[in-house]
Amino acid sequence: MAETPKIRFGFIGCANIARRVSRAVAIAPDAVLYAVGSRSLDKAHAFAAANGFPAGAKVYGSYEAVLDDPEVDVVYLPLPTSLHVRWAVLAASKKKHILLEKPVALNVAEFDDIIAACESNGVQLMDGTMWMHHPRTSKMKEFLSDVNRFGQLKSSIGEGMVYPFMFCIDMHCFYFTSLIHSNFTFTARAEFLENDIRVKPDLDALGALGDEGWYCLRAALWAADYELPKTVIALRNPEHNQVGVLLSCGATLYWEDGKVATFYCSFLSNTTMDITAFGTKGTLHVHDYVLPYEEDEASFYAATESGVDEAVTKWVPQPSKHITKTDIPQEALMVNEFARLVADIKFNNAKPEKKWPTISRKTQLLVDAVKASIDGGFEPVQIQE
Repeated sequence: MAETPKIRFGFIGCANIARRVSRAVAIAPDAVLYAVGSRSLDKAHAFAAANGFPAGAKVYGSYEAVLDDPEVDVVYLPLPTSLHVRWAVLAASKKKHILLEKPVALNVAEFDDIIAACESNGVQLMDGTMWMHHPRTSKMKEFLSDVNRFGQLKSSIGEGMVYPFMFCIDMHCFYFTSLIHSNFTFTARAEFLENDIRVKPDLDALGALGDEGWYCLRAALWAADYELPKTVIALRNPEHNQVGVLLSCGATLYWEDGKVATFYCSFLSNTTMDITAFGTKGTLHVHDYVLPYEEDEASFYAATESGVDEAVTKWVPQPSKHITKTDIPQEALMVNEFARLVADIKFNNAKPEKKWPTISRKTQLLVDAVKASIDGGFEPVQIQE
């Protein structure tokens, strides 16, 4: 049987994150670095030379040239968020499949334009949330789904039950019986806070919310099986820079069945990348979910029916550590999964997978809701699909 040809990736732009993804494409078994385009031909040549592009790779002095190359199967788009809708829609019109950096757009209306363009042109769309593709993520999900070890993220609300907390908004009452918490922070250097595109209102106006908050909100959705919450309320006292871009913020998300999630993100705090999920029987802890401490393995802690010994000197049973090893890093696994989907469309006449754009859209809806709550004086925002 003939081997399926590798999927050819073209890069539009030479952002820092593109260096990491170019390495991922070079590692991924089913993908190949084929082309790169920049507004500067010299910059494109320098990027290709520094990031493992093969000698025969195409190097272009414009984004349009990558899109016009008939041999390019996939466009990786790491441009500033304000440029996503323009270039993603154009790429889809050229029949290019799109691996799109997060946040996917400035708001869900823009992302809907991208989805519509992809659907009308039959191309695959996926965002670049890498941790979703690490094998540890599926192992953690197995634990969350195990009713004997973790229980449930929601409790049955029945007669005579004592609720830990109840909150009512517009005649809707929320009974809080379980919690998901996530955070992603790092201390940005002065150069970053002054010049990075993520602090520029004309380039990435969502700031820390769009960059780090995206991962936190995805974690909440992932833990809740992608069920959208009913209400979002931003935490007070977010921090902005002098031009109004968010440097830190957080929010609480409420589901009608009793789930509640909180998150915090910041460019101003020491590095953290945590998820904690509390179930009726167990607890999940992971401390490096965005980027594992080590590239070839990752771990999480699981606890079931924890307590303390009779003398109150130690935990019984203690949380167990679960280690997942991987032969290739999570970003290469993401690239390979995307290449597999594209190959199925290209060679087997398959339809684009709707799972990934649907998850992206739900994450964008939550980003929009948090921003709306901040802009609206920290009032509750109802989620509208």
